[in-house]
Amino acid sequence: MFSDIGALELVTLVVLAVLVFGPDKLPKVIQDVSRFIRKVKDFSDSAKEDIRTELGPEFKDFEFEDLNPKTFLKKQLDGNEDLRELKELRGTFDLKKEINEVADAVNGRETAPATAPAAPATVNGSSPDLLKKQDKPDAPERPPYDSDAT
Repeated sequence: MFSDIGALELVTLVVLAVLVFGPDKLPKVIQDVSRFIRKVKDFSDSAKEDIRTELGPEFKDFEFEDLNPKTFLKKQLDGNEDLRELKELRGTFDLKKEINEVADAVNGRETAPATAPAAPATVNGSSPDLLKKQDKPDAPERPPYDSDAT
């Protein structure tokens, strides 16, 4: 319930509670709050049991956490064997390349066939100089910017 509260927040809450309720009334307030939380939890547990008995024996393994869509989807997807093919297909799909091809087709530009990347420039014939800008072969010219159109 309070798993995301750190030590500093807890100390701040204790100091604030002492200031608001005072050291005399604080134990009574803590007892009242804990009694209220216990009653709410008991009410919740009894409501869950009533729902389970009303649903019948077919739903005895029903968990209320499954009503959360994220939990439900994760549980369904983890148990599904047919997703292996989808994961393999996803690994071969390059979304950026596909979008660029569509954009080129819409703008009427020819898509360049897939070529091997240009060899990086070398320094003294030994290792590539990674700081130098690589030349792009036949980079398509961008259309002019029209400020009135935007």
